[in-house]
Amino acid sequence: MEYISTRNNNKKFSFSEVFLKGLADDGGLFIPLSIKKFDESKMNSLKKLSYIDLATEIIYLYTGDFLSKKELNEIVKKSYSNFREKDVVKIVELNQFKILELFHGPTLAFKDIAMQLIGNMYEHFLKSNYRTINIVVATSGDTGAAAIDAIKGKSNLNIFVLHPNNRISSVQRKIMTTVEEKNVFNIAIDGNFDDCQNIVKQMFSDLEFSKSINMSGVNSINWARIVAQAVYYFYAQFKLDKDNISFSVPTGNFGDVFAGYLAKKMGLPIDKLIVATNENDILYRAITKGEYISKEVRETLSPSMDIQLASNFERLIYYVNNSSSEKTAEIMKKVKQNSYQIEKKDLDIIKKDFLSESCNEKETLEIIKKNYKENDMVLDPHTAIGVGAAQKLSLNDCVVLSTAHPCKFPDATNNAINKHEKLPEELQHVLNKNENFQILENNTDEVKKFIKSKIL
Repeated sequence: MEYISTRNNNKKFSFSEVFLKGLADDGGLFIPLSIKKFDESKMNSLKKLSYIDLATEIIYLYTGDFLSKKELNEIVKKSYSNFREKDVVKIVELNQFKILELFHGPTLAFKDIAMQLIGNMYEHFLKSNYRTINIVVATSGDTGAAAIDAIKGKSNLNIFVLHPNNRISSVQRKIMTTVEEKNVFNIAIDGNFDDCQNIVKQMFSDLEFSKSINMSGVNSINWARIVAQAVYYFYAQFKLDKDNISFSVPTGNFGDVFAGYLAKKMGLPIDKLIVATNENDILYRAITKGEYISKEVRETLSPSMDIQLASNFERLIYYVNNSSSEKTAEIMKKVKQNSYQIEKKDLDIIKKDFLSESCNEKETLEIIKKNYKENDMVLDPHTAIGVGAAQKLSLNDCVVLSTAHPCKFPDATNNAINKHEKLPEELQHVLNKNENFQILENNTDEVKKFIKSKIL
């Protein structure tokens, strides 16, 4: 499998290059040169597989030179051995909807499904490449914890996690900042998630710096994460054994819902992918009106979606524009200038696969309250927005992705139902442990200086 950048489809890359670099040198995102589409016979054979074997089959299509199928299967088994569900994910009913619970990993969020795999892939790579890799990642709350859990204590790996200071839930922060391994560094940036993400992108673009520290990234822009997340779309559709189901996906950075788009391009008979957003509704405005213009980020009770620039949207732009890297690069300049209006013909193409709705704070709390009263089920605020979006669109045959355990968002559940879920026993210790993080100003040079001080 060969890869290209969304901004230059002439230069080819291997999976190992894509995996380790995360972001292309030209600022674009990596995508495969071609996407394998399963025929009916292959799809029928995949339906019979366990989650572990299904993940192996799908991910192996994209790993190429990196490892054998047997090695990948062992990595997948190891990665999911510490999940609380034997089948990694779980499907439950909620009124007319199905809820796909993705939070049964070690840090209680869907990010664990891809991140545990990535951590073990790094370890596999470093067995034969004796060098230290420094992973730098921005988080809006859950990615950082999942990445730290996957990387902590591993030889020849350091991880630096940037989170927006005082803009994630206290539980989200403590799961990250109470980790004591010496290869873990937490940085609180005085800004929002978009600022954190921008700093990471600037460091990747500074080739002298990024190469000098062997920098790698595990944000949702890393193609390995997209592929790993595509698996649960296949698994859910196979388990429900129905064609043309829609999926409602709470999303801020467009990575999780793009994984569904990848699954659809591979032949999975998905009807619509619903982009569910909170008040930071740039994706809702883009998909419904063509207005991809960022506004000031609002702090909400669903902090993992407090984002105004969705990095993975660039991949969709590439496909919508007939795989033209020149056109994509041109559009991304407009995005940087905050002046991108999607052309009607492109919007019509997007709407063939995507719908979108947003929920404000009042609506989110009401959904949590209503579902607890009627079903005795506590939803985290992001999942509540996924449910709300599906309801607004009057979709009955719909799977809502439940992206995080409600115990991570006590402010939201306390506000809605005067109750918060307890952390699982194995994570209770984070509530009383000392935290360790460095607060830095919103300045790329300051972050570079801090990273160099820890590794040199």
